[in-house]
Amino acid sequence: MTLLRLEGVTVRFGDRAVVDAVDLEVAEHETVCVLGPSGSGKSTLLRVVAGLQQPSAGRVLLAGADQAGVPVHRRGVGLMFQDHQLFPHRDVGGNVAFGLRARGSAKPEYEERVASLLELVGLPGAQRRAVASLSGGEQQRVALARALAPSPRLLMLDEPLGQLDRGLRERLVVELQGLFSRLGTTVLAVTHDQGEAFALADRVVVMRDGRIAQAGTPLEVWQRPASEFVARFLGFENVVPATVSGGAAATPWGKVPVPAGSPEGERRLLVRPAGVVLSAAGLGCVVESRTFRGTHVALLLRPEAGPALEAECDLTAAPAVGDRVAVAFTPSEVVVLPAA
Repeated sequence: MTLLRLEGVTVRFGDRAVVDAVDLEVAEHETVCVLGPSGSGKSTLLRVVAGLQQPSAGRVLLAGADQAGVPVHRRGVGLMFQDHQLFPHRDVGGNVAFGLRARGSAKPEYEERVASLLELVGLPGAQRRAVASLSGGEQQRVALARALAPSPRLLMLDEPLGQLDRGLRERLVVELQGLFSRLGTTVLAVTHDQGEAFALADRVVVMRDGRIAQAGTPLEVWQRPASEFVARFLGFENVVPATVSGGAAATPWGKVPVPAGSPEGERRLLVRPAGVVLSAAGLGCVVESRTFRGTHVALLLRPEAGPALEAECDLTAAPAVGDRVAVAFTPSEVVVLPAA
């Protein structure tokens, strides 16, 4: 069942459409991450759903009900922001209980709810701790417990892990994924970090200039970017013009095999780094740089013809900077994109 539906949602600031005719559905118990660079409209979209920003056009429906004119506190949504926005004058328990007390819950009821939520987010017995004594990760957990306390039908996260260091961010993404699955929470999150989005989401929505550039499961978006913009936003740099015909593409790197059934004609071609493989014969290149990535070595190659190539290589087989190598292309790692 669809919980959230956006129909032609547009937000204009003067002549500029920050959000431009966006249609989007989020099903009950689904986690959807809206991903995009700064200025793509993702945070404005979240504010529209929350009721913090009025749309210039279009409709927001929650469980089928139009939210036009419905204030924030009556929408039944939970909000969690990047900076957590905890109340410094309240202890942890007071922060988590804020929404419960505001709606008139009895003290025994909300105290029990606060205790269970703090245990759920990994802070058992922390009710009396001062907010100032918490680490960044602990503040994030308290903010999450506070957002979950009123049992919102939709939980919305705005760059929830943006201020945390990489290691903590990666651990908390795994914890959040498990928590949302256990609770059956419906989540709409926005982030600029594709690793965070791909690890957390059931479905990823990539935005560009206020519009949806692509939507799909993390695997679909990763394996089949819909455009050069999406491919480059995901970090893929091996994109060149190509003419596709008869199972191969004519490119600045020479002939590159493409997957069976690929569309033909003037296109753009993406070759993932994993699809650029060292070979006994093939396109000649010089190794310009190599970077250790933990499980592999990333190579930057300067080919005899065409732009630079990014490649991935096994740790034990990585050539040295300055070495001359030959590379071939793996069709399964090639994606034929629409023409620019």
